[in-house]
Amino acid sequence: MTQLNELVDRYLGVWNETDEARRKALIARTWTEDATYLDPLLSGDGHEGIDAMVKAVQSRYPGLRFSRFGELDSHNDRVRFGWSFGPEGGPAMVRGLDVAIVSPDGRLEPVTGFFDHVQHAA
Repeated sequence: MTQLNELVDRYLGVWNETDEARRKALIARTWTEDATYLDPLLSGDGHEGIDAMVKAVQSRYPGLRFSRFGELDSHNDRVRFGWSFGPEGGPAMVRGLDVAIVSPDGRLEPVTGFFDHVQHAA
């Protein structure tokens, strides 16, 4: 379970890393070359597609960060985990759940994200 915790923490670190070179290196360590990401609003294929997607989120929501909440749940090659998105130390604007397949080499293959709560502006 320690390796899965580290993998999920690296995954969330990708979303929070604003330095392009460090983010690309983190993506390579965390995702397989043919990995995919899909949620209700975004999708990305391969390292370049995932990097472009992360840059778009960072550009649209500067200063907001992803963090993990709750416990990981896993079986076989699947892992699911909760996350929140909002200002550091502030209330979550979005909370969700991601489900991923972990490759034999310990990196992520497809990741599918779901939104559980979205705080709408008043």
